[in-house]
Amino acid sequence: MAKARATIPRGVWVLGAVSLCMDMSSELVHALLPLYMATVLGASALFIGVVEGIAESLALILKLFSGVLSDWFRKRKPLILLGYGFAALSKFAFPLAPSLGWIVAARFADRVGKGIRNAPRDALIADITSAEIRGRSFGLRQALDTIGGISGPLLALGGMLWFASDYRAVFWIAVVPAVLCVALIVIGVDEPEAPAAHDESKRLRFSDWKRLPAAFWFIVAVASVLTLARFSEAFLLLRAQDVGFGAAYAPLVMVAMSIVYAVTAYPAGVAADRGGSTWLLVAGLAALIAADLVLAGATGVWTVVAGAALWGLHMGLTQGLLAALVANASPADLRGTGFGVFNLVCGVALLLASTIAGWLWDAYGPAFTFYAGASFAAIAGVGFLAYQRRVTR
Repeated sequence: MAKARATIPRGVWVLGAVSLCMDMSSELVHALLPLYMATVLGASALFIGVVEGIAESLALILKLFSGVLSDWFRKRKPLILLGYGFAALSKFAFPLAPSLGWIVAARFADRVGKGIRNAPRDALIADITSAEIRGRSFGLRQALDTIGGISGPLLALGGMLWFASDYRAVFWIAVVPAVLCVALIVIGVDEPEAPAAHDESKRLRFSDWKRLPAAFWFIVAVASVLTLARFSEAFLLLRAQDVGFGAAYAPLVMVAMSIVYAVTAYPAGVAADRGGSTWLLVAGLAALIAADLVLAGATGVWTVVAGAALWGLHMGLTQGLLAALVANASPADLRGTGFGVFNLVCGVALLLASTIAGWLWDAYGPAFTFYAGASFAAIAGVGFLAYQRRVTR
């Protein structure tokens, strides 16, 4: 661990700390928002699914444009700062919003900030790391991000108990880490003058997307089917409420998911650097199928916690891995574009997944929602293994 830490650039650690602070802020809100919309504002599961799908898809689709712009201007930091700054400002809206419409607008604004920042941030990490430590660098950032994902729901839990389930009062807590993360970017994030492979006389052109290799498009295809299987995490919270979790304690589901996610993300990155990508992806698919089956049959709170933990295992095994695979498959001068295209396709898949999940929930009940997710994950696994078998022949 000491050797790995010494070889990971300082910029990765700073960007990891930035992710930690913003995820703490965002997950505090996210741990309460579906329940606030459902119990206080009267929103249906279908409405929440559509809102979550559009919000997350908006973030992922915007990554295409921010990624391309970061390649065009050959500067990542200004877009990273703009994205995190926009998300930080949106945190002020949640406690001030007077109606459901304003809450939805604030949720969209928060995701716009995510859409602006993520592709340039991931491209910058790829720019400042060598290929042999890229998996663990992305795994480290993901692990720190997920520590924020643990802290946010815990703060939500403590805030709900302290403020007697006053959602608006708890939402104010999210403002503090959001502002801190912006300060960290201004003070601690630097970037190289230009990616090493850039030819200064050559400008980015629309036709450059054709230089993205077949390996890149295969990664995109696998990730898009995975996204269909992994709808919004808002449904984990709704499932917790469905089996008896009170509003104040529902964030514990996100804590369980995030702890497993944080613990597994960095070791998964190390394993990916050592050539374990195939089995990591297969194991991640198996964990997602298991999570869906457990959540489909859940009858008590601890079963939901177990399902959420398996969901976190899936995320830890696959998310840093997919980011590293995209970085390695993309040409150095097209990394922002590569992450943008990757997230655009996943964004469309997420919108479909969350909308379908909300419809199934309202029409047939929670179990069908999770059985559908397990089915998509199984299809992704069969397709991936069939492709791998054909390639290795």
